[in-house]
Amino acid sequence: MMLFPNLQGPQRTVVQTVSVVILMGGLAWASVPFYDWFCRVTGFGGATNVAETGSDVILDETIKVRFDASLERDMPWTFKPEVREMEIRIGETGLAFYEAHNPLDVPIAGQAAYNVTPYEAGAFFDKIECFCFVEQVLMPGETVMMPVSFFVDPAIVDDREGQYVHTITLSYTFYEIDLPEDEIQASLAPQALTPAPQDAIQN
Repeated sequence: MMLFPNLQGPQRTVVQTVSVVILMGGLAWASVPFYDWFCRVTGFGGATNVAETGSDVILDETIKVRFDASLERDMPWTFKPEVREMEIRIGETGLAFYEAHNPLDVPIAGQAAYNVTPYEAGAFFDKIECFCFVEQVLMPGETVMMPVSFFVDPAIVDDREGQYVHTITLSYTFYEIDLPEDEIQASLAPQALTPAPQDAIQN
């Protein structure tokens, strides 16, 4: 099917070229959120599981969990794990924190995409609570410690490939998103007027 049949020659070429540029720009802008969604739905690329409670079985065997942090291009925050590595028993609930800071003088909203490596470990890495489940809004100059609680499913020791995994790396990438409407309204609201002290008025 020919696009823009009513246009001829150079005009059609220009319009088609502009359309392609707009399409590619839109895909680039949506790449991180779309990839995050795709991984969560399909389990591709080391996407993790979500559990309501911890494991009922805790093994004596341990596994190392490493923590990695990065930012999508143009995301102005600073973002890093509190610790780079911990060793826990398989099935034991672990708790780690990531620190995020907004250095700007305006609120910034972000969402975290995540995965684990090696990819085959994703099926056995269960998150109970995580800052990545919801969007995060940091006020100007605000610093927060964001928790993630997790465990490694004991079934990993019986898996054909999982049994050879001794270190799992949990990675997060924060990308900027639009501010929620209530945050936009709050940032635009005029500052409350502070009445002058009574003695200053009298003087």
